[in-house]
Amino acid sequence: MLLGVLGNSLVLIVKIVCKYHFQCVHWLPLVSLTISDLSCSVVIISGSLLAMLTGGQISPWCEVVSLFKFTFMTSSIGSIAVLCVQRLMGIGSTGSCWSVIMALACFISWVFGVVFGIVPVVYDWIKYDSAEMLCAVFWESVYSDMLVYILCAFSICIFLPFLLMLLCSLLSSAGYGKNCNNSADLSSVAPLLVAFYLLCYTPFAVSELILLGRLDLSPSPEWLRTVSSVMAYLDCGLNPILYCTNQDFRQALFALLWTNRKLSLPEPELTRMAKLDM
Repeated sequence: MLLGVLGNSLVLIVKIVCKYHFQCVHWLPLVSLTISDLSCSVVIISGSLLAMLTGGQISPWCEVVSLFKFTFMTSSIGSIAVLCVQRLMGIGSTGSCWSVIMALACFISWVFGVVFGIVPVVYDWIKYDSAEMLCAVFWESVYSDMLVYILCAFSICIFLPFLLMLLCSLLSSAGYGKNCNNSADLSSVAPLLVAFYLLCYTPFAVSELILLGRLDLSPSPEWLRTVSSVMAYLDCGLNPILYCTNQDFRQALFALLWTNRKLSLPEPELTRMAKLDM
């Protein structure tokens, strides 16, 4: 929780205060991802800690935590997918009609997270789960209701961004992306973000697949649910560390932390020469 709150807060400060001292063409999905990770650390992880100390979560806080949990998870994968698409196509976050579409895609990922997160709240499927250390969805209705909800939520909010994220990452790794060789831009951390997101959310996906295979609606094993929560929390704290693998961002961060070091403006670069006819 401390790593996620302090790390993502510091990342936002660096992006705002020191934005002219490192290159970040695709800043919008990165900011969206950082806000999602910071919100998850403040609301969800701290809520789990409080639930462990007090022995559970009560309504309406229980429903709020469940709603935001799915919202932040969906917005995270949506932001990474938008970042991968922008990096592959060479689309900046400002200055073109495509940038407006990318901004709309980030916003839609947040909206879909809220929509699918509020459905279990409306139908009263939320209960506290000591294994997950927070309120989660428990199915007591018929199997078809659970099947329809999980398939719709995964297809729209998880599977589609996952395909975009994986396809764009593979194409960028093969050298087809317009900005894939620009190591100076902060978007160079995109492959690491994708790899660690897939690693951290694999237990969650496995637990949901196990649930789909059980016709009696019994939940997945407790140890798997615990691992899925811990790994999801770990992802929020790891992302600030991944940003620091970019040299320019790391230098801007160090310069901000140690105020006796002055940020140096980048040297002017000759990009074009024109011949004048007399």
